[in-house]
Amino acid sequence: MNRKILLDLIGILLILLVVVVGYKLSPLLLPKSDLTVEPDAACNLQEGACSASLPGGGRVTLNIGTRPIPLVKAFPLTVEAAGASRVEIDFAGVDMDMGFNRPLLREDAPGLFSGEATLPVCVTGRMSWQATVLVDLPGSRVAIPFRFVTG
Repeated sequence: MNRKILLDLIGILLILLVVVVGYKLSPLLLPKSDLTVEPDAACNLQEGACSASLPGGGRVTLNIGTRPIPLVKAFPLTVEAAGASRVEIDFAGVDMDMGFNRPLLREDAPGLFSGEATLPVCVTGRMSWQATVLVDLPGSRVAIPFRFVTG
């Protein structure tokens, strides 16, 4: 009887441990933002840079330096975001989970960030992606979801 109680207690503690670890790691998988801003309507990252206007003024512009956007090959990224202290881009498959892919860009000059990303290949060929630019501004974090298609 004591052994059964001990095993039940260990099982409950393991479940609690999984819940606590999941809660602590959730910001990595689900980026939090204070505000989500939609990009300009005519945005097509396969054709050129895309921008979004911020509510308090200013713009955020994402430029992918290789077109068409390649799969399984590193490509350059630049983001212009005046006043930003940190910029990340979260690449996620729209219809299929393609794993965690969120490069942190380095600040090359005030308001100019750059880095590289690599997209995994999709076995179905054509793939819809969302590149969510996460911009840390003084007092808030802004998310801008840019969509594009590869393949």
